[in-house]
Amino acid sequence: MTASVDRPGPVKCLVWDLDDTLWDGVLLEDREVTLRPGVAEVIRVLDERGILQSIASKNHSETAIEQLERFGLRDYFLVPQICWSPKSESVAAIAESLNIGIDTLALIDDQSFEREEVAFSHPGVLCLDAGDVSRIPEMPVFTPRFVTDDSRNRRSMYLGAELRDAAEREFGGTSDDFLATLDMTFTISTAGEADLRRAEELSVRTNQLNSTGITYSYEELRGFARSPGHLLLVAGLEDRFGSYGKIGLGLVERGAEIWTLKLLLMSCRVMSRGVGTVLLNHIMRLAREAGVRLQAEFLPNDRNRVMFVTYRFAGFQEVGTRGDLQILESDLSRIQDPPAYLTVRTG
Repeated sequence: MTASVDRPGPVKCLVWDLDDTLWDGVLLEDREVTLRPGVAEVIRVLDERGILQSIASKNHSETAIEQLERFGLRDYFLVPQICWSPKSESVAAIAESLNIGIDTLALIDDQSFEREEVAFSHPGVLCLDAGDVSRIPEMPVFTPRFVTDDSRNRRSMYLGAELRDAAEREFGGTSDDFLATLDMTFTISTAGEADLRRAEELSVRTNQLNSTGITYSYEELRGFARSPGHLLLVAGLEDRFGSYGKIGLGLVERGAEIWTLKLLLMSCRVMSRGVGTVLLNHIMRLAREAGVRLQAEFLPNDRNRVMFVTYRFAGFQEVGTRGDLQILESDLSRIQDPPAYLTVRTG
């Protein structure tokens, strides 16, 4: 094992090598390769837990894909990188294509050179020896606390995203014109019991569009959902290609004169859909209707600059600090309407 499994966050995507890792043998040298014992079960377990999987292999792409199809495993792997480039480049390409942080990836490979090359270029990537494959389902970083409906459907959501991207590449108009063809519906509702496990998952998994980086447990979120002094909102998105699942979370502490937005987060998967400010503007509208001031806590770091831009674009200005947190406030004079191509439903 090249890196410790005691890392701060969960693995979102496991990247597989092929030769002598996923299967026994070298595809371009041996007359036949065989699937390694236990590999198929590990792949299925991770898929059910909502952990994405991809491939970084130095191989002939068409031949390797045909072999995966013979094993019945092709559909499990998103954006496979089967080429002769360095593994570090392949891993980076996977993270970029899936729009997740590269330090949420793990690589499993039988070659120590390949693991060390990736670890040198991307120290945050967890690098595992192929001999550790049977241990993967037991490792904490591959074991989410809850498995939600969104978890089980995560791969299909990404496949839907690939269809959207393909449709956008073929579309001849502007970005807004294309978004108008998607028939998007954005839903905002107070969190119910069925939402709380997904809310915890969002809190733990989302770090690029997380206003404070704070993670909340299921028990804490359940307390907020039941508290008259708090408002816990969840947001979902769907379009003609299918559901994105629950993609946003807002936690508001409701004081008599000031509401404080303790947490605002949005899944990175919807960054390109122009919906990043919809939940925030909804909360701003609720505060204005309640006749209170609205402040937001924000912890600046190298990951969440986009969230800071979201606040500033919505008219928030810094009015003070609380420990490491910046306190931002909006005068609520300028609240944006949702984009014309988006239907918003609240309840």
